[in-house]
Amino acid sequence: MNECTTPLWPDPSALGPVTDLYQLTMMAGYAAEGIDGKPAVFELFVRRLNPNRSYLVFAGLEQALGDLTRLRFSPEQADWLRRQPAFRHIDRRWFDALPEFRFRGDVWAMPEGTICFPGETLLRVEAALAEAQWVETFLLASLAYPTMVASKAARVVEAARGRPLYDFGARRGHGPQAGLLCARAAYLAGFAGTSHVEAARRLGIPCVGTMAHAWVQSFDDEPAAFAAFARHFPDSTTLLVDTYDTLEGARAAARIEPPPRAVRLDSGDLGTLAGQVRAILDEAGRSAVQILASGDLDEWKIAELVESGAPIDAFGVGTELITVRDAPALAMVYKLVMLDGVGRVKNAPGKRTYPLAKQVWRRYDDAGRMIGDMVTAADEHADGEPLLHPQIVGGQWVQPPPPLDQVRDACRRQRAALPDSLRLLDGTGAYPIAYSARLEAEARRLGL
Repeated sequence: MNECTTPLWPDPSALGPVTDLYQLTMMAGYAAEGIDGKPAVFELFVRRLNPNRSYLVFAGLEQALGDLTRLRFSPEQADWLRRQPAFRHIDRRWFDALPEFRFRGDVWAMPEGTICFPGETLLRVEAALAEAQWVETFLLASLAYPTMVASKAARVVEAARGRPLYDFGARRGHGPQAGLLCARAAYLAGFAGTSHVEAARRLGIPCVGTMAHAWVQSFDDEPAAFAAFARHFPDSTTLLVDTYDTLEGARAAARIEPPPRAVRLDSGDLGTLAGQVRAILDEAGRSAVQILASGDLDEWKIAELVESGAPIDAFGVGTELITVRDAPALAMVYKLVMLDGVGRVKNAPGKRTYPLAKQVWRRYDDAGRMIGDMVTAADEHADGEPLLHPQIVGGQWVQPPPPLDQVRDACRRQRAALPDSLRLLDGTGAYPIAYSARLEAEARRLGL
């Protein structure tokens, strides 16, 4: 069979060129200048929050660091780079060495699931300058999207007030891989399951599903479609009742034997329909049948439905979750803060940075609520709990990453420790972040 397309899935054993060209030209330039081996420290952080956000949930670390330890160039990739015009003045020996090039540095990071805020270091890379430069694009691309989704999912969890939430986003994602990343980030932040089969298989997330409108349309009438589905899937029957007339669909569902576990509403005035459908089910003696709602839901719509008292037992969230439609970009950056033991800053307006390798310390009150973070130099000490921990040393994991359920539980505890003002959907709450006197003094000395 002839190959008729150009595959765009990257080779997991040769991810070195999954980056911007300027990372590679800088690496080659550092080598030409003889400074590629200088010890460097880069830090990854978020400059500012998007509208209506008071906090972020740090996510994506396991996959980011797992791939980081495997970053490499194939001989074919190195040869292709050598032939690019941008590199025509670079010594061939640099390209010959690329297939043996690896990340052999150290990475400190907040654990996944940690609640975090703008201006504080989320991840710190300590490595030879060329290695630390190489991983910038890869780390940003690996961490920003899962953090956006997990942060969005945490808001939806708050809005649902304990009702189960299911990720239905796979078909709306920006590419097939987005579904896996979204499913993991949403589960980490408190969702109960996903419709994405491969994510469920790989990650141990509960797999959930209902039925398609096409199933109902494929039968001569709705009751026959429901009866057939219940016959084949008696242990997980959720009937979609809005293909034609929602209330008639609910009446048909109420007559099915064995009774379905749930019915799903996917369109219309969900609050009103839920009340009407609940009455139909209860009158038929189907009070145990639950109502699942979906259909372009976000945290605001879910909060409104919950506050109105709509008898909805669970929610499926898809488009708004996987695209993070209200905040689809994150001001996450990765900046040089120290080179050869000397602090470095950026002074551009609105993009200024603090020098030196850093640690973040979190303080709690007697009730276990977070009351403020202090950012210090890495070798300073402050009151509270240090948030940055060694993850990679010498290019190798310090220890295996924790199981996803453990990360999920840690995130739940973190959210519970948030001040009430930060859990509101309007994002008006402010969280205090301070910098140590030493960092402030060094920043002033360097012209910040």
